[in-house]
Amino acid sequence: MNMSGAGRSALTLVALAVVFLGGITWAWSQITEPFPEAEETPLCTDTVVSAGESVRPGQVLVSVLNASGRNGLAGETMDGLVERGFGKGESGNVSVAGAKTLTAQIWTTDTSNPSVMLVRSYLGKGVEVVEQEAATAGVTVVVGERFGEVTKGRKQVKASDETTVCAPALVVEQSP
Repeated sequence: MNMSGAGRSALTLVALAVVFLGGITWAWSQITEPFPEAEETPLCTDTVVSAGESVRPGQVLVSVLNASGRNGLAGETMDGLVERGFGKGESGNVSVAGAKTLTAQIWTTDTSNPSVMLVRSYLGKGVEVVEQEAATAGVTVVVGERFGEVTKGRKQVKASDETTVCAPALVVEQSP
């Protein structure tokens, strides 16, 4: 069976058309496939601290909410805490009754947690610790109209009982 030049050319064109259409079909399936979902990395990881162990600023994630009318107060407060070694959490605004007379509050479900006591030492006088659930990660600080600035606080606080602190995720990943 001997093929003529025209027959061979036609067969080559058909083969190339099949390869071309197959390539287009594959490429279309690739570009219309949804992108993989980005995994949301938590800001902090609950870390167990044994009784007698010390908690330091680098082990504590702090979130700051502004209850005052002063623009940028949450950001300034967050910057001051991060400069002193705390992990950076969330910041934003919040409405609180009595914000005009409020210095600062710490919202927590565990008022005796050493991370709460440590953060409190950096906020000056008149800070209330309020047993309240917060929608932010870590230790939640709420600053009001009468809040001044972040001060020099304690270098560490010892845990009296075994407890859990919300440690910045990067610190936890680096730990052995």
